[in-house]
Amino acid sequence: MTTSTDFTLARVLAAHARIAPYVHRTPVLTSRTLDARVGATVFLKAENFQRGGSFKARGAMNCLAALPPEVRSRGVAAFSSGNHAQGVALAARAFGVPATIVMPTDAPASKIAGTLAYGARIVYYDRQHEDREAIARQLAEESGAVLIPPYDHYEVMAGQGTVALELLTEVGSLDALLAPVGGGGLLSGCATVAREWFPTMAIYGVEAELADDTCQSFRAGRRVAIPPPATIADGMRNLAPGALTFPIVQRAVTDILLVSEQEIRAAVKFLLTRLKVLVEPTGAAGVAALLAGKAPAQGKRIGVILSGGNVDAAQLTDCLKADDW
Repeated sequence: MTTSTDFTLARVLAAHARIAPYVHRTPVLTSRTLDARVGATVFLKAENFQRGGSFKARGAMNCLAALPPEVRSRGVAAFSSGNHAQGVALAARAFGVPATIVMPTDAPASKIAGTLAYGARIVYYDRQHEDREAIARQLAEESGAVLIPPYDHYEVMAGQGTVALELLTEVGSLDALLAPVGGGGLLSGCATVAREWFPTMAIYGVEAELADDTCQSFRAGRRVAIPPPATIADGMRNLAPGALTFPIVQRAVTDILLVSEQEIRAAVKFLLTRLKVLVEPTGAAGVAALLAGKAPAQGKRIGVILSGGNVDAAQLTDCLKADDW
């Protein structure tokens, strides 16, 4: 059985080879405007251009690719507020198997539409009163499908870690890496790669102030649960960090940075109006931290993961009303 200490760069390298036929190698963007604003050389890993619109396709593809064909043929089930839903639906379509996704009734309309477009069946739940994981587990047990969690699964984490693998292969050593953190799959996978390749690199998870379960847990040294958070960053609406991801975050991450709702909105607006890149609120968190001066930046080489671009019209309109930096 894999443990957090067994989760190494080798696992991510294997995932990268496994998913290469199914995912995009996304571009690394730079911006003189952003560099001048924060006083650093910034490299943006643009997972908003990934298949399905986010990094989540990587973990889902790795999970399905790693399954024995006879197991995979039974289909998959998942629970997600949107991006993991689309990633699993996309992966299921790639492998020709059925997918059932448990999604909250208040999930962004664009993410619901994307999940349906990839051919998945959606079962809705009330995030304020129902347990999405329990619903998904019951559906999986009844159908024989394989449950693919959004982050708390080593093959998911390995797939997400390929984001940093590609970034660091392309740009080399960095002084710091910033990644959004929800349940911790992206952060734990990427931190594992970064820490093994460049042991002195600073690694920061970035989280919404209203959804600070990982920050509270990091400070307390144990997993802390919070009430359902009302943040615009829907990819960060977790109640607690993952049981598998959190030990890796504790071991490999330098700190967790918090950004306000206004800072997130302003970052989305900045990325769209100045860089002409559409990034969803969760995906813009790292840029928000830089623009707000939350991470040491002056004179440094900094990598930032733009984790996704699935933003619906209402969210985008809200962000475009934000004050300019």
